[in-house]
Amino acid sequence: MSVEPLLRTRAESGDDGAHGSLIGYLPVGFPDFDASVDAVVAMAEHGVDVIELGVPYSDPVMDGPVIQAATGAALERGFRVSDVFRAIEAIRRRVDVPVLVMSYWNLVLQHGVEEYARDLQQAGGAGLITPDLVPDEGADWITAAEAHDLDHVFLAAPTSSDERLRLISDTSRGFVYVVSTMGVTGTRTEVDERAGKLTARLRAFTDRPLAVGLGISRPDQVADVLGYADGAIVGSAFVRALRDGGASAVATLAEQLAAGKTSRATA
Repeated sequence: MSVEPLLRTRAESGDDGAHGSLIGYLPVGFPDFDASVDAVVAMAEHGVDVIELGVPYSDPVMDGPVIQAATGAALERGFRVSDVFRAIEAIRRRVDVPVLVMSYWNLVLQHGVEEYARDLQQAGGAGLITPDLVPDEGADWITAAEAHDLDHVFLAAPTSSDERLRLISDTSRGFVYVVSTMGVTGTRTEVDERAGKLTARLRAFTDRPLAVGLGISRPDQVADVLGYADGAIVGSAFVRALRDGGASAVATLAEQLAAGKTSRATA
C-alpha cells in the first residue's frame, strides 16, 4: 500500500493538529539487529509518521560520516540483506507505521529485482527509495514494484533540469524525495534555501507529495520545511541519537522533532 495517501492527508490536516509528515531514517543492524528494531519502534511511537529503513552498504556514496560509521559497524557485525526483511516484519508486528527501505541499487540487483520486490512486499514493506538509480534506468524496478504494490521513490536534486524533474515526478510513486542540498547526508545549521525553490519547481509538474531530506535536525527546521513541502526527512540526527543514547534518546528526539509539525500548523 502506498504512503502517498498518508502524506497527502497529513499535509492537508492531521488529526492531532499537526500538518505534514515526519519521516525518520535509521539503518538496520546498528548497533545490533534487535537494538535497531527497538529504535525504529521508538521513533514510530513518538511522532514519526513514516520509517525510512537504511540498508548498510560498503560504498555509501551519498551518506555522511555519522551514517557511514553506523552502517560500517552493522556490516562488521555480519549484516545481510535478508535482515532488512526480518526487521520490517519485526517492526510491523509492533507498530502500524509504513516502512520504506532506502537501498543502493547494486544490493537489489544482487538479490534479484523481482525477488527483492516479492520479499519486500511479503515482509510488509511499503516501497523502496533508490538514491543511485535514475528513472531512465529504473524500468525493471518500476515494473516489479508495481506488480507488488510497492512505492518507487526517486530523488530530485537542485541541479535537475525541468525535463528531468518532470520525469522524476512522473515515475515516482509514494512521494518525490527532494534533496535539499548537494553533497552527502548530515545535520546542518540551516537547510539549504534551494530546497524551497526546488519544491516550487516540482509543484509545476506534479501534485504528488514532496518530502525534503538532507540536513534537517531541529524542530524549527521541520516546521520550516513543512511550510512548503509535505514531508520532512531526518536521518543523521536520529543515528547520532541512537549512537549516543540508545532507543530512549531516539524517542526523545522524535518527540522534539514532531513538535515542528504542530508549530507549523499553529504558526
